[in-house]
Amino acid sequence: MRHKIVIIGSGFGGIGMGIGLRKAGFDDFVILEKATELGGTWRDNRYPGCACDVPSPLYSFSYELNPGWSRLFAPQQEIWDYLRGCAAKYGIEEHIRYGSRVESVAWDDADQLWTVRTADGERYRGHAVVSGAGALHIPSYPEIPGIDSFAGDSFHSSSWDPAASLAGKRVAVIGTGASAIQFVPAVASEAAHLTVFQRTPPWIHPRPDAGMPPRTRAALRAVPGAARALRYLVYWGLESRAVGFAVDPRLMAPLEAMARKHLERQVPDPGLRARLTPDYTIGCKRILLSSDYYPALQRPNVELVTDRITAIAPTGVATADGALHEADVLVFGTGFRVVDAAAELNVAGRDGAKLKDAWASGVEAFRGITVPGFPNFFMLLGPNTGLGHTSVVFMIEAQVQHVLSCLRVLARAKASTIEARAPAARRYNDALQHRLRRAVWSAGGCRSWYLDDSGVNRAIWPGFSFEYWARTRRARRRDYELDG
Repeated sequence: MRHKIVIIGSGFGGIGMGIGLRKAGFDDFVILEKATELGGTWRDNRYPGCACDVPSPLYSFSYELNPGWSRLFAPQQEIWDYLRGCAAKYGIEEHIRYGSRVESVAWDDADQLWTVRTADGERYRGHAVVSGAGALHIPSYPEIPGIDSFAGDSFHSSSWDPAASLAGKRVAVIGTGASAIQFVPAVASEAAHLTVFQRTPPWIHPRPDAGMPPRTRAALRAVPGAARALRYLVYWGLESRAVGFAVDPRLMAPLEAMARKHLERQVPDPGLRARLTPDYTIGCKRILLSSDYYPALQRPNVELVTDRITAIAPTGVATADGALHEADVLVFGTGFRVVDAAAELNVAGRDGAKLKDAWASGVEAFRGITVPGFPNFFMLLGPNTGLGHTSVVFMIEAQVQHVLSCLRVLARAKASTIEARAPAARRYNDALQHRLRRAVWSAGGCRSWYLDDSGVNRAIWPGFSFEYWARTRRARRRDYELDG
Protein backbone atom coordinates (compact mmCIF):
# COMPACT_ATOMS: atom_id res chain seq x y z
CA MET A 1 0.00 0.00 0.00
CA ARG A 2 1.33 3.37 -0.96
CA HIS A 3 0.60 6.71 0.67
CA LYS A 4 2.24 10.10 0.60
CA ILE A 5 2.68 10.09 4.37
CA VAL A 6 2.77 7.27 6.95
CA ILE A 7 2.12 8.25 10.57
CA ILE A 8 3.01 5.95 13.46
CA GLY A 9 0.75 6.11 16.52
CA SER A 10 -2.68 7.55 17.24
CA GLY A 11 -2.21 9.47 20.47
CA PHE A 12 -2.16 13.26 20.64
CA GLY A 13 0.80 13.31 18.24
CA GLY A 14 -0.64 11.05 15.55
CA ILE A 15 -4.14 12.51 15.72
CA GLY A 16 -2.76 16.06 15.75
CA MET A 17 -0.57 15.32 12.73
CA GLY A 18 -3.51 13.84 10.86
CA ILE A 19 -5.67 16.87 11.60
CA GLY A 20 -2.84 19.20 10.58
CA LEU A 21 -2.47 17.39 7.26
CA ARG A 22 -6.19 17.48 6.53
CA LYS A 23 -6.42 21.17 7.40
CA ALA A 24 -3.49 21.81 5.03
CA GLY A 25 -5.10 19.85 2.21
CA PHE A 26 -3.02 16.65 2.51
CA ASP A 27 -5.39 13.67 2.51
CA ASP A 28 -3.15 10.87 1.28
CA PHE A 29 -1.90 9.55 4.59
CA VAL A 30 -2.33 6.52 6.83
CA ILE A 31 -2.00 6.19 10.61
CA LEU A 32 -0.63 2.88 11.89
CA GLU A 33 -1.81 2.01 15.39
CA LYS A 34 -0.63 -1.08 17.28
CA ALA A 35 -3.73 -1.29 19.48
CA THR A 36 -7.39 -1.79 18.59
CA GLU A 37 -8.37 1.73 19.64
CA LEU A 38 -6.81 5.18 19.33
CA GLY A 39 -5.65 7.27 22.26
CA GLY A 40 -2.05 6.39 23.13
CA THR A 41 -1.20 7.14 26.75
CA TRP A 42 -4.79 8.06 27.58
CA ARG A 43 -6.05 4.74 26.20
CA ASP A 44 -3.45 2.61 27.98
CA ASN A 45 -3.34 4.18 31.45
CA ARG A 46 -6.54 3.34 33.30
CA TYR A 47 -5.32 2.99 36.85
CA PRO A 48 -7.52 4.33 39.69
CA GLY A 49 -7.30 8.10 39.95
CA CYS A 50 -5.64 8.53 36.54
CA ALA A 51 -5.94 12.16 35.49
CA CYS A 52 -3.99 14.94 33.83
CA ASP A 53 -1.56 17.01 35.91
CA VAL A 54 -1.94 19.99 33.54
CA PRO A 55 -5.11 22.10 33.87
CA SER A 56 -7.75 20.95 31.38
CA PRO A 57 -8.23 24.27 29.54
CA LEU A 58 -4.65 23.95 28.26
CA TYR A 59 -4.60 20.20 27.70
CA SER A 60 -6.25 20.33 24.30
CA PHE A 61 -5.57 21.42 20.75
CA SER A 62 -5.69 25.20 20.40
CA TYR A 63 -8.14 24.92 17.50
CA GLU A 64 -10.44 22.51 19.33
CA LEU A 65 -11.08 23.89 22.81
CA ASN A 66 -13.30 21.87 25.10
CA PRO A 67 -15.53 23.95 27.38
CA GLY A 68 -17.09 20.76 28.72
CA TRP A 69 -14.31 19.47 30.99
CA SER A 70 -15.91 18.34 34.26
CA ARG A 71 -12.90 19.27 36.37
CA LEU A 72 -9.96 21.66 36.31
CA PHE A 73 -7.73 18.58 35.99
CA ALA A 74 -9.49 16.24 33.60
CA PRO A 75 -9.74 12.51 34.40
CA GLN A 76 -8.37 9.92 31.96
CA GLN A 77 -11.73 8.93 30.48
CA GLU A 78 -12.59 12.51 29.49
CA ILE A 79 -9.23 13.05 27.78
CA TRP A 80 -9.62 9.78 25.90
CA ASP A 81 -13.14 10.80 24.87
CA TYR A 82 -11.81 14.18 23.75
CA LEU A 83 -9.23 12.54 21.46
CA ARG A 84 -11.83 10.21 19.98
CA GLY A 85 -14.12 13.18 19.43
CA CYS A 86 -11.35 15.07 17.60
CA ALA A 87 -10.66 12.06 15.39
CA ALA A 88 -14.35 11.76 14.52
CA LYS A 89 -14.87 15.47 13.86
CA TYR A 90 -11.89 15.83 11.54
CA GLY A 91 -12.36 12.54 9.69
CA ILE A 92 -9.20 10.92 11.03
CA GLU A 93 -10.62 7.48 11.88
CA GLU A 94 -10.86 6.48 8.22
CA HIS A 95 -7.08 6.90 7.97
CA ILE A 96 -6.26 4.65 10.96
CA ARG A 97 -5.21 1.03 10.54
CA TYR A 98 -5.63 -0.70 13.88
CA GLY A 99 -3.64 -3.74 14.96
CA SER A 100 -0.66 -2.48 12.94
CA ARG A 101 2.39 -2.71 15.16
CA VAL A 102 5.34 -1.21 13.29
CA GLU A 103 8.38 -3.47 13.24
CA SER A 104 10.69 -1.63 10.84
CA VAL A 105 11.01 1.61 8.89
CA ALA A 106 13.53 1.58 6.02
CA TRP A 107 14.52 4.17 3.40
CA ASP A 108 15.02 3.03 -0.19
CA ASP A 109 17.72 5.16 -1.84
CA ALA A 110 16.75 3.99 -5.33
CA ASP A 111 13.09 4.99 -5.41
CA GLN A 112 13.32 7.51 -2.53
CA LEU A 113 10.48 6.01 -0.56
CA TRP A 114 10.09 4.67 2.96
CA THR A 115 8.97 1.09 3.53
CA VAL A 116 7.14 0.54 6.80
CA ARG A 117 6.55 -3.07 7.78
CA THR A 118 4.11 -4.18 10.45
CA ALA A 119 3.96 -7.28 12.63
CA ASP A 120 0.97 -8.64 10.69
CA GLY A 121 3.00 -8.72 7.47
CA GLU A 122 1.63 -5.58 5.84
CA ARG A 123 3.96 -3.27 3.93
CA TYR A 124 3.31 0.45 3.55
CA ARG A 125 5.25 2.68 1.16
CA GLY A 126 5.43 6.42 1.78
CA HIS A 127 7.28 9.55 0.70
CA ALA A 128 7.43 10.67 4.33
CA VAL A 129 7.15 9.08 7.76
CA VAL A 130 6.04 10.86 10.93
CA SER A 131 6.61 9.07 14.21
CA GLY A 132 3.92 10.03 16.69
CA ALA A 133 4.60 7.08 18.96
CA GLY A 134 5.42 9.39 21.88
CA ALA A 135 7.62 8.76 24.89
CA LEU A 136 5.28 7.21 27.48
CA HIS A 137 4.65 3.78 26.04
CA ILE A 138 7.61 1.58 27.07
CA PRO A 139 7.13 0.65 30.77
CA SER A 140 10.20 0.89 32.97
CA TYR A 141 10.85 -1.93 35.41
CA PRO A 142 13.52 -1.78 38.11
CA GLU A 143 16.41 -4.23 38.02
CA ILE A 144 15.62 -6.23 41.14
CA PRO A 145 16.70 -9.83 41.71
CA GLY A 146 13.74 -12.22 41.60
CA ILE A 147 11.43 -9.76 39.87
CA ASP A 148 9.81 -12.61 37.91
CA SER A 149 9.42 -14.91 40.89
CA PHE A 150 6.47 -13.17 42.57
CA ALA A 151 3.62 -15.67 42.93
CA GLY A 152 0.74 -13.20 43.16
CA ASP A 153 -0.69 -10.75 40.64
CA SER A 154 2.00 -8.39 39.32
CA PHE A 155 1.61 -5.56 36.82
CA HIS A 156 2.80 -2.11 35.76
CA SER A 157 0.47 0.83 36.34
CA SER A 158 0.14 1.32 32.57
CA SER A 159 -1.40 -2.15 32.18
CA TRP A 160 -3.88 -1.93 35.05
CA ASP A 161 -6.98 -4.08 34.74
CA PRO A 162 -9.96 -1.81 35.52
CA ALA A 163 -11.93 -4.86 36.61
CA ALA A 164 -9.31 -5.95 39.14
CA SER A 165 -10.37 -5.79 42.78
CA LEU A 166 -7.83 -5.12 45.52
CA ALA A 167 -10.35 -5.29 48.35
CA GLY A 168 -9.05 -7.22 51.31
CA LYS A 169 -5.63 -7.81 49.74
CA ARG A 170 -2.10 -6.94 50.75
CA VAL A 171 -0.72 -4.64 48.04
CA ALA A 172 2.88 -3.59 47.51
CA VAL A 173 3.63 -0.56 45.34
CA ILE A 174 7.14 0.04 44.06
CA GLY A 175 7.74 3.62 42.97
CA THR A 176 6.48 7.05 44.00
CA GLY A 177 6.32 8.90 40.69
CA ALA A 178 3.54 10.74 38.88
CA SER A 179 1.31 7.69 38.41
CA ALA A 180 1.83 6.25 41.89
CA ILE A 181 0.80 9.38 43.73
CA GLN A 182 -2.47 9.27 41.80
CA PHE A 183 -3.36 5.63 42.39
CA VAL A 184 -1.93 5.16 45.92
CA PRO A 185 -4.82 7.06 47.63
CA ALA A 186 -7.38 4.95 45.75
CA VAL A 187 -5.59 1.69 46.56
CA ALA A 188 -5.15 2.71 50.20
CA SER A 189 -8.89 3.08 50.61
CA GLU A 190 -9.54 -0.40 49.20
CA ALA A 191 -6.68 -2.71 50.20
CA ALA A 192 -6.44 -4.45 53.54
CA HIS A 193 -2.83 -3.31 53.74
CA LEU A 194 -0.70 -1.20 51.43
CA THR A 195 3.10 -1.03 51.48
CA VAL A 196 4.65 1.82 49.49
CA PHE A 197 8.33 1.42 48.63
CA GLN A 198 10.02 4.79 48.16
CA ARG A 199 13.53 5.17 46.77
CA THR A 200 13.55 8.96 46.35
CA PRO A 201 10.80 11.23 47.71
CA PRO A 202 9.24 13.59 45.15
CA TRP A 203 8.57 17.28 45.58
CA ILE A 204 4.79 17.67 45.68
CA HIS A 205 2.62 20.74 45.27
CA PRO A 206 -1.03 20.85 46.29
CA ARG A 207 -3.39 19.95 43.47
CA PRO A 208 -5.81 22.88 43.05
CA ASP A 209 -8.45 20.65 41.49
CA ALA A 210 -12.08 21.66 41.42
CA GLY A 211 -15.21 20.68 39.62
CA MET A 212 -16.38 22.81 36.72
CA PRO A 213 -20.02 23.57 37.61
CA PRO A 214 -22.65 23.31 34.84
CA ARG A 215 -23.11 27.09 34.88
CA THR A 216 -19.38 27.63 34.33
CA ARG A 217 -19.33 25.18 31.44
CA ALA A 218 -22.41 26.80 29.95
CA ALA A 219 -20.75 30.22 30.15
CA LEU A 220 -17.58 28.92 28.51
CA ARG A 221 -19.72 27.63 25.64
CA ALA A 222 -21.97 30.66 25.30
CA VAL A 223 -19.72 33.68 25.92
CA PRO A 224 -17.55 34.46 22.87
CA GLY A 225 -13.88 34.23 23.71
CA ALA A 226 -14.41 32.97 27.28
CA ALA A 227 -12.83 29.54 26.74
CA ARG A 228 -9.94 31.14 24.84
CA ALA A 229 -9.36 33.68 27.60
CA LEU A 230 -9.31 30.94 30.25
CA ARG A 231 -6.78 29.01 28.17
CA TYR A 232 -4.51 32.08 27.92
CA LEU A 233 -4.80 32.67 31.66
CA VAL A 234 -3.76 29.09 32.42
CA TYR A 235 -0.98 29.16 29.82
CA TRP A 236 0.73 32.27 31.14
CA GLY A 237 0.26 31.17 34.74
CA LEU A 238 2.12 27.93 34.04
CA GLU A 239 4.68 29.62 31.81
CA SER A 240 5.70 31.89 34.68
CA ARG A 241 6.87 28.78 36.55
CA ALA A 242 9.48 28.17 33.84
CA VAL A 243 11.63 31.08 35.01
CA GLY A 244 13.50 28.84 37.44
CA PHE A 245 13.83 26.09 34.84
CA ALA A 246 14.92 28.33 31.97
CA VAL A 247 16.79 31.20 33.62
CA ASP A 248 18.43 30.25 36.94
CA PRO A 249 17.86 27.28 39.30
CA ARG A 250 18.06 29.66 42.26
CA LEU A 251 14.74 31.09 41.12
CA MET A 252 13.12 27.76 42.02
CA ALA A 253 13.13 28.81 45.69
CA PRO A 254 9.46 29.95 45.78
CA LEU A 255 8.36 26.62 44.27
CA GLU A 256 10.39 24.73 46.87
CA ALA A 257 8.92 26.84 49.67
CA MET A 258 5.42 26.00 48.44
CA ALA A 259 6.22 22.28 48.45
CA ARG A 260 7.75 22.41 51.93
CA LYS A 261 4.73 24.24 53.30
CA HIS A 262 2.41 21.68 51.71
CA LEU A 263 4.39 18.84 53.32
CA GLU A 264 4.44 20.52 56.74
CA ARG A 265 0.73 21.23 56.60
CA GLN A 266 -0.25 17.67 55.68
CA VAL A 267 2.34 15.62 57.60
CA PRO A 268 2.54 16.66 61.28
CA ASP A 269 4.82 13.78 62.33
CA PRO A 270 8.42 15.07 62.06
CA GLY A 271 9.87 11.59 61.52
CA LEU A 272 7.62 10.78 58.59
CA ARG A 273 8.03 14.29 57.24
CA ALA A 274 11.80 13.88 57.20
CA ARG A 275 11.49 10.67 55.18
CA LEU A 276 9.25 12.46 52.69
CA THR A 277 11.54 15.48 52.29
CA PRO A 278 13.68 15.42 49.10
CA ASP A 279 17.36 16.34 49.29
CA TYR A 280 17.62 17.75 45.75
CA THR A 281 16.64 21.04 44.14
CA ILE A 282 12.99 21.16 43.18
CA GLY A 283 12.47 20.76 39.43
CA CYS A 284 15.46 18.45 39.08
CA LYS A 285 12.86 15.69 38.94
CA ARG A 286 9.27 16.16 37.88
CA ILE A 287 7.21 18.27 40.30
CA LEU A 288 4.10 16.30 41.23
CA LEU A 289 0.63 17.53 42.16
CA SER A 290 -1.46 15.90 44.86
CA SER A 291 -3.58 16.88 47.82
CA ASP A 292 -4.44 13.35 48.94
CA TYR A 293 -1.15 11.42 48.65
CA TYR A 294 0.36 12.51 51.97
CA PRO A 295 -2.90 11.83 53.89
CA ALA A 296 -3.07 8.37 52.27
CA LEU A 297 0.38 7.49 53.60
CA GLN A 298 -0.84 8.24 57.14
CA ARG A 299 -3.77 5.81 57.06
CA PRO A 300 -3.48 2.98 59.63
CA ASN A 301 -3.38 0.33 56.87
CA VAL A 302 -0.53 2.01 54.94
CA GLU A 303 3.22 1.63 55.51
CA LEU A 304 5.96 3.69 53.86
CA VAL A 305 9.20 1.75 53.39
CA THR A 306 12.37 3.65 52.53
CA ASP A 307 14.88 0.83 53.02
CA ARG A 308 16.52 -0.33 49.80
CA ILE A 309 14.81 -3.24 48.04
CA THR A 310 17.21 -6.18 47.78
CA ALA A 311 15.01 -8.81 46.14
CA ILE A 312 11.50 -9.84 45.21
CA ALA A 313 10.39 -13.19 46.61
CA PRO A 314 7.35 -15.31 45.68
CA THR A 315 5.50 -13.95 48.72
CA GLY A 316 6.67 -10.36 48.90
CA VAL A 317 9.46 -7.78 48.79
CA ALA A 318 12.72 -8.08 50.72
CA THR A 319 14.58 -5.00 51.93
CA ALA A 320 18.10 -4.23 53.14
CA ASP A 321 17.06 -4.32 56.81
CA GLY A 322 16.34 -8.05 56.43
CA ALA A 323 12.56 -7.73 56.41
CA LEU A 324 10.23 -9.51 54.01
CA HIS A 325 7.14 -7.41 53.31
CA GLU A 326 4.47 -9.91 52.37
CA ALA A 327 2.04 -9.08 49.59
CA ASP A 328 -0.69 -10.61 47.44
CA VAL A 329 -0.41 -8.02 44.65
CA LEU A 330 2.65 -6.19 43.34
CA VAL A 331 2.22 -2.93 41.40
CA PHE A 332 5.06 -1.16 39.62
CA GLY A 333 4.60 2.61 39.54
CA THR A 334 8.05 3.02 38.04
CA GLY A 335 7.26 5.13 34.99
CA PHE A 336 8.50 4.75 31.44
CA ARG A 337 11.74 4.47 29.51
CA VAL A 338 11.41 7.93 28.06
CA VAL A 339 14.91 8.38 26.62
CA ASP A 340 14.90 4.84 25.22
CA ALA A 341 11.54 5.31 23.50
CA ALA A 342 13.07 7.21 20.59
CA ALA A 343 16.09 4.93 20.35
CA GLU A 344 13.83 1.86 20.21
CA LEU A 345 12.58 2.89 16.76
CA ASN A 346 13.86 0.38 14.20
CA VAL A 347 14.63 2.95 11.50
CA ALA A 348 17.19 2.68 8.69
CA GLY A 349 17.99 5.80 6.65
CA ARG A 350 20.33 6.58 3.78
CA ASP A 351 22.68 3.73 2.81
CA GLY A 352 20.94 1.55 5.41
CA ALA A 353 22.32 3.56 8.34
CA LYS A 354 20.47 2.68 11.54
CA LEU A 355 18.98 5.42 13.67
CA LYS A 356 20.26 3.56 16.75
CA ASP A 357 23.79 3.78 15.39
CA ALA A 358 23.40 7.48 14.58
CA TRP A 359 22.47 7.89 18.25
CA ALA A 360 25.31 5.76 19.63
CA SER A 361 26.73 8.81 21.41
CA GLY A 362 23.35 10.11 22.51
CA VAL A 363 19.79 10.63 21.33
CA GLU A 364 19.39 13.99 19.57
CA ALA A 365 17.58 15.62 16.68
CA PHE A 366 17.34 19.02 15.02
CA ARG A 367 14.56 20.89 16.81
CA GLY A 368 13.77 17.47 18.28
CA ILE A 369 12.07 16.63 14.97
CA THR A 370 14.52 15.72 12.17
CA VAL A 371 17.82 13.81 11.95
CA PRO A 372 20.55 14.20 9.28
CA GLY A 373 20.73 11.14 7.05
CA PHE A 374 17.05 10.33 7.45
CA PRO A 375 15.21 12.14 4.65
CA ASN A 376 11.51 12.89 4.96
CA PHE A 377 11.49 11.41 8.46
CA PHE A 378 9.98 13.42 11.30
CA MET A 379 9.39 12.85 15.02
CA LEU A 380 6.80 14.31 17.34
CA LEU A 381 7.87 14.54 20.99
CA GLY A 382 11.37 13.60 19.92
CA PRO A 383 14.57 14.26 21.91
CA ASN A 384 14.58 17.30 24.20
CA THR A 385 11.02 18.38 23.53
CA GLY A 386 9.47 17.33 26.83
CA LEU A 387 8.38 19.90 29.40
CA GLY A 388 8.48 20.18 33.16
CA HIS A 389 6.06 23.06 33.61
CA THR A 390 3.24 23.13 31.07
CA SER A 391 1.23 21.21 28.46
CA VAL A 392 3.06 18.91 26.08
CA VAL A 393 0.12 19.26 23.67
CA PHE A 394 1.39 22.79 23.01
CA MET A 395 4.73 21.30 21.93
CA ILE A 396 3.03 18.74 19.72
CA GLU A 397 1.14 21.48 17.88
CA ALA A 398 4.37 23.41 17.33
CA GLN A 399 6.04 20.29 15.93
CA VAL A 400 3.11 19.50 13.65
CA GLN A 401 3.37 23.01 12.20
CA HIS A 402 7.10 22.54 11.68
CA VAL A 403 6.54 19.27 9.81
CA LEU A 404 3.93 20.98 7.63
CA SER A 405 6.37 23.81 6.99
CA CYS A 406 9.02 21.29 5.88
CA LEU A 407 6.52 19.67 3.53
CA ARG A 408 5.67 23.08 2.05
CA VAL A 409 9.38 23.81 1.49
CA LEU A 410 9.63 20.44 -0.26
CA ALA A 411 6.61 21.16 -2.45
CA ARG A 412 7.71 24.68 -3.40
CA ALA A 413 11.16 23.45 -4.39
CA LYS A 414 9.64 20.50 -6.30
CA ALA A 415 12.22 18.32 -4.58
CA SER A 416 11.95 14.68 -3.51
CA THR A 417 13.58 14.79 -0.10
CA ILE A 418 14.25 17.11 2.81
CA GLU A 419 16.52 16.45 5.78
CA ALA A 420 18.32 18.49 8.40
CA ARG A 421 21.82 19.62 7.48
CA ALA A 422 24.41 18.04 9.77
CA PRO A 423 26.12 21.37 10.67
CA ALA A 424 22.78 22.95 11.57
CA ALA A 425 21.85 19.98 13.75
CA ARG A 426 25.26 20.01 15.44
CA ARG A 427 25.07 23.73 16.27
CA TYR A 428 21.55 23.36 17.57
CA ASN A 429 22.29 20.42 19.87
CA ASP A 430 25.58 21.82 21.13
CA ALA A 431 23.84 25.04 22.11
CA LEU A 432 20.95 23.13 23.66
CA GLN A 433 23.22 20.94 25.81
CA HIS A 434 25.28 23.96 26.86
CA ARG A 435 22.11 25.56 28.10
CA LEU A 436 20.95 22.37 29.82
CA ARG A 437 24.21 22.01 31.76
CA ARG A 438 23.40 25.28 33.54
CA ALA A 439 19.78 24.34 34.21
CA VAL A 440 18.14 22.76 37.23
CA TRP A 441 17.98 19.25 35.71
CA SER A 442 21.77 18.95 35.70
CA ALA A 443 22.61 21.23 38.63
CA GLY A 444 19.92 20.05 41.02
CA GLY A 445 21.74 17.08 42.52
CA CYS A 446 19.54 14.23 41.37
CA ARG A 447 19.21 11.47 38.83
CA SER A 448 16.00 11.32 36.83
CA TRP A 449 14.45 9.78 33.74
CA TYR A 450 15.34 13.01 31.95
CA LEU A 451 18.98 11.84 31.83
CA ASP A 452 20.57 9.07 29.77
CA ASP A 453 23.15 6.60 31.09
CA SER A 454 25.87 9.24 30.66
CA GLY A 455 23.98 11.78 32.72
CA VAL A 456 23.05 13.90 29.69
CA ASN A 457 19.55 15.36 29.49
CA ARG A 458 17.92 13.95 26.35
CA ALA A 459 14.31 14.60 27.31
CA ILE A 460 13.61 18.21 28.32
CA TRP A 461 13.37 21.47 26.42
CA PRO A 462 15.40 23.97 28.51
CA GLY A 463 13.31 27.07 27.96
CA PHE A 464 9.90 28.64 27.64
CA SER A 465 7.38 26.85 25.46
CA PHE A 466 6.65 30.01 23.46
CA GLU A 467 10.36 30.16 22.68
CA TYR A 468 10.20 26.70 21.15
CA TRP A 469 7.06 27.67 19.20
CA ALA A 470 8.83 30.72 17.77
CA ARG A 471 11.87 28.69 16.70
CA THR A 472 9.87 25.93 15.02
CA ARG A 473 7.08 27.95 13.45
CA ARG A 474 8.74 27.94 10.02
CA ALA A 475 11.40 25.65 8.59
CA ARG A 476 14.35 27.75 7.44
CA ARG A 477 15.55 26.66 4.03
CA ARG A 478 19.21 27.07 5.00
CA ASP A 479 18.87 24.49 7.77
CA TYR A 480 17.73 21.76 5.40
CA GLU A 481 19.17 19.80 2.51
CA LEU A 482 16.84 19.26 -0.46
CA ASP A 483 17.40 16.59 -3.08
CA GLY A 484 15.82 15.55 -6.35
